[in-house]
Amino acid sequence: MESTQPVPVTILTGFLGSGKTTLLNRILSEEHGKRIAVIENEFGEVGIDQALVIDADEEIFEMSNGCICCTVRGDLIRVLGNLMKRRDKFDYVLVETTGLADPGPVAQTFFMDEEIGEEFSLDGIVTLVDAAHIDQQLGRSDESTEQVAFADVLVLNKTDLVEPQKIDLLEARLREMNRMARVVRCEMGDVPVETVLNLSAFDLDQALERRPTFLEPEYPFEWTGVYALEPGRYGLSLAEGPDPAMSLVVASNQGVDDAALRDGAEWCVRRYAEPAVPLAPGDAIPFAQHVNLELDSSGRKSFTLEVEAADRVGLYTQHTAEEFELQLIDDNGAVVEPEAERTWVAQHEHDDEVGSISIERDGDVDPEKLNAWLGELLREKGVDIFRMKGFISLAGESDRFVFQGVHMIFDSQPDRPWGAEPRTNQLVFIGRNLDEQGMREGFEACLI
Repeated sequence: MESTQPVPVTILTGFLGSGKTTLLNRILSEEHGKRIAVIENEFGEVGIDQALVIDADEEIFEMSNGCICCTVRGDLIRVLGNLMKRRDKFDYVLVETTGLADPGPVAQTFFMDEEIGEEFSLDGIVTLVDAAHIDQQLGRSDESTEQVAFADVLVLNKTDLVEPQKIDLLEARLREMNRMARVVRCEMGDVPVETVLNLSAFDLDQALERRPTFLEPEYPFEWTGVYALEPGRYGLSLAEGPDPAMSLVVASNQGVDDAALRDGAEWCVRRYAEPAVPLAPGDAIPFAQHVNLELDSSGRKSFTLEVEAADRVGLYTQHTAEEFELQLIDDNGAVVEPEAERTWVAQHEHDDEVGSISIERDGDVDPEKLNAWLGELLREKGVDIFRMKGFISLAGESDRFVFQGVHMIFDSQPDRPWGAEPRTNQLVFIGRNLDEQGMREGFEACLI
């Protein structure tokens, strides 16, 4: 008889370079008898981590949207829903978040979405801490602070790179930030599996105590207007606003009370996780689809909305109506006022200076030129490079080389043979104020 128990889920988080992929590989290689499905999220347009995870085959599900909260919560719901269609192939789920993610909104998913809450249970949040760099990260990143605060287990990693006295002080600082978490010290993510899986540790009451707004989710939209509309054609008119475009979703049969608006908002989270369809002025806006209204600075722009039968329509817009002087106009040119309005907690802002640079190039690399270029890059920008990772094709080597780096620390080692696989290079750098053009030119100069 098939089990009806919810599938336990562990959220594996930690700032960039803390060792999440290393720990993940250790878990997947252990003889623990579990069939684990892995969901990964990366910051940047090119996914690297799946190529660095062992036994990837069919158990890795990757989302490269950049932030596994806000808009990506819908993507996470979609992936979890797809996982349930192959329920017989796994009995545990690991969600590895990007190092720039606050784990709170990820955890919300298992309490805000009824379908997900019935099928999955949040077992715990495991946060990896880079002992060598956490001091400076805590001072520069709200996300790293949230990762520590929400942890059920804090894995203090890379202790071999720090003096014992400093580790004691660091552990004391972490315990001040989160007195309820268990602290485990390790090197290279080498911890017993039982310290991070099957914890039954996540406590909703404790989460609400740490953050009273825990069940007040962030959304990828800021405003909802509900309109009672008769059949006909309407114009949606927008003036110039803070962005050259604005995305939205149009919902049918939208209620006006708080419960109906929240239900609609959770439904829209899934729509916003889908790629937005670009619309030019004059285009018709479809219902139940994520669209991006293209605007510019040359006056108001109008789009059409066809209503076939009397309906109460909800507009879920990326920005507030005031920011774009949004108006819904009927066939007679009269402005239709919303029957109800709601402003939501918008998605959080990441540091605008933080970004990722992805470099993909075929061919072989001259090792001496590569070492010289990386050495110069780390001397000049090492403090601002939070994370670098990828794999490279070195001339004269039959194996591909995997490299990892955090700030000034860099390491590379041979991986599997290239075999018949095309020899290529994929590199990702994540940091602050990075010179993309200069870095691309620097790497290209290393190619043979």
